[in-house]
Amino acid sequence: MTTLAERAAAAAGRSDTPAPAEEHALATPLDAAPAPDPMAAYEPGEGDPDMVPVHLAWLRVRKDVRAIAKGEIYNGGSTRFNFRGVDTVVNTFGPITLRHGINVLPVQVDATYRDTTTSKGNKMRECTVRVSWLIVGPKGDTLPPLQTQGEALDSADKGTAKAQSVALRVLLLTGGLTPTHDADPDTSYVERGEAPVRSAVSYRDEILEQGTSRQRLAQINYEIKQAGLFAANVVNEVGDEEQLGAFLFRIGQERIAGGAA
Repeated sequence: MTTLAERAAAAAGRSDTPAPAEEHALATPLDAAPAPDPMAAYEPGEGDPDMVPVHLAWLRVRKDVRAIAKGEIYNGGSTRFNFRGVDTVVNTFGPITLRHGINVLPVQVDATYRDTTTSKGNKMRECTVRVSWLIVGPKGDTLPPLQTQGEALDSADKGTAKAQSVALRVLLLTGGLTPTHDADPDTSYVERGEAPVRSAVSYRDEILEQGTSRQRLAQINYEIKQAGLFAANVVNEVGDEEQLGAFLFRIGQERIAGGAA
């Protein structure tokens, strides 16, 4: 049933019925102006980072970091290697990311656990985490989400924190493409075919050379064990007899201490 006003409108060829909500929505101009940038009017103060896109800010971080050497040594008896520790990596990236307005945020952590034991029978808890990270630039824009994994063992309640720290180190080193600038240990010594057997004295002389790198000393440690020379007696730099393996370890520790000083 229609009203008198509606019949009059129909006779005049028009309609007073309100248009559906969908029609009003379609009537909105397609070229409407986008929402204003909340950082558009921001003016950096003294010491604030430049308002550049996140990919440029991250590139500046990489330029300032340049490289992180494997300056730390793990010595677990028969296992010995150089590495870049979590604290070293974070201490390097932390001030630089702050200077360029970069935030590195964990946005999701997925962890799995299992009970295990050491070779000596001690009970341990193993934690493996997958962490999703967001790298935020000074303007609030972000890089695509990144994922890294970390694994750690602990006898108490620190396994999760350790595993997340490892995941952070992996993110910074891989996401920053951070080189070591160390010589490749595989290029230090190449054994081809029937290589002549070296004497304990020749190893002693090479160990004493100041130009022998830490990587080469680690390789010598492996070689003298393979050759059965680890316990061979040699005359050290002060004229006393000393086992080659102990001599190598002592000289290596002195070089490390000298470098730290």
